[in-house]
Amino acid sequence: MTHPQRAWAADQVAAALERIAPQVAQRRAGVQPRLQRVLEAFAAERLGVHHFASVSGYGHGDLGREVLDRVFARVLQAEAAAVRLQFVSGTHAIAAALFGVLRPGDRLLALTGRPYDTLEEVIGIRGQGQGSLAEFGVQYDELPLGPDCAVDEAGMDAALEPATRMVLIQRSCGYSWRPSLPVEQIGRLVERVKALQPGCLVFVDNCYGELVELQEPTAVGADLMAGSLIKNLGGTIAPTGGYVAGREELVEMACCRLTAPGIGREGGTGFDLHRLLFQGLFLAPQMVSEALLCAELTAAVFDGLGYAVNPLVGGPRSDVIQAVRFGSPEPLKAVCRAFQACSPVGSYLDPVPAPMPGYASELVMAGGTFIDGSTSEFSADGPLREPYVLYAQGGTHLAHAQLALERALPTLKP
Repeated sequence: MTHPQRAWAADQVAAALERIAPQVAQRRAGVQPRLQRVLEAFAAERLGVHHFASVSGYGHGDLGREVLDRVFARVLQAEAAAVRLQFVSGTHAIAAALFGVLRPGDRLLALTGRPYDTLEEVIGIRGQGQGSLAEFGVQYDELPLGPDCAVDEAGMDAALEPATRMVLIQRSCGYSWRPSLPVEQIGRLVERVKALQPGCLVFVDNCYGELVELQEPTAVGADLMAGSLIKNLGGTIAPTGGYVAGREELVEMACCRLTAPGIGREGGTGFDLHRLLFQGLFLAPQMVSEALLCAELTAAVFDGLGYAVNPLVGGPRSDVIQAVRFGSPEPLKAVCRAFQACSPVGSYLDPVPAPMPGYASELVMAGGTFIDGSTSEFSADGPLREPYVLYAQGGTHLAHAQLALERALPTLKP
């Protein structure tokens, strides 16, 4: 990289930083009310150092686990929550919720178009012989997105004419070029669903959305939601795990799928790792704020170079993901390669497109994070398919995104 290239890249990033100055002030001011909610939950449940320990074996009578569940329920504005290291991912937590609540003959309707890639095999859209919902007799339908890539709210009446046990709302954009759903809109969708079918349950895939807004989906009527602990709520230090939260009886049903009927939430040790989950939650408001600022900077930099970005600079956000559309594979791979070279872990690795379990397309991924797969440190990935979109997420320091972008931009300069 020549000195003129470095100087040009630094100038581009500096201009973008100046452009997002109002968002920097706004996001950093937003840490306080979210942190206050966490601290109030800790105080209400009288969190002490004795709750950091867990019991071995079955995990019966684990006081730390019980307090952890109640703290998360308060922070997530839900009736109950189950926070478990035994969930290997957000997809696992979502699958437990779906399999725990749905029964043969039930209908599941996705309101936000095609779900995230890793849920396709869970539902049975792709693959066979693995025990999908379809193989257990659960009927699946989806409401396609409208021409503007938004939820087709006008089409909900017709979509909900058949008896429906549950609707699925994916809060985050996932690997699609659509707006992530604001919590206010989720609340509006919940009201519409309940008006059309009062007994229909609303489930929200909340991955990447926690603490981005002041309210969570369960605060606006969602019956159940699930997500990962190695994304927003883990504060970069949760070693693994996921959560389900919502109505108490539904959380119990999800846990009966995770463990076994009759055991539900009463089993599962914390492996003496509860401190990391409590501490990660304490750090989460700050970490989410920084991730949002990294997303803003990424949007401003690439928008300034003429690339399509989603969300737009300064636009509303309901998750920590920033999409950049390149339109061809080479710049997508080049940016991921540069981001990986600026990662704290595995900077020497050269990311190449490869298949990953649960995904339909090969992925290229810059994921040099301390927790494998967390994307909590500044990272990015994208499926190798049209229109070749980069999805950036995470970032513990705005400065890290600045350094990574300065390294990436020269790879795009003709």
